[in-house]
Amino acid sequence: MAGSTYKIIELVGTSDKSWEDAAKLAVETAGESLKDLRVAEITKLDMTIEDGKVTSYRARVNVSFKYIKS
Repeated sequence: MAGSTYKIIELVGTSDKSWEDAAKLAVETAGESLKDLRVAEITKLDMTIEDGKVTSYRARVNVSFKYIKS
């Protein structure tokens, strides 16, 4: 059985609604140009604050996809 190789990249998604939306947007946007996405791991969550109120949520996500030799 042949093995596989995967590349991992780090993405940051943002949303004014939730961390879940931020992570989903990051993965779905990457999926528009990367093929064969496999696993997404949320590595960090944070938010931006203006005038004492949360204005956006950010999710840092590591995404893996199959590496294909050219």
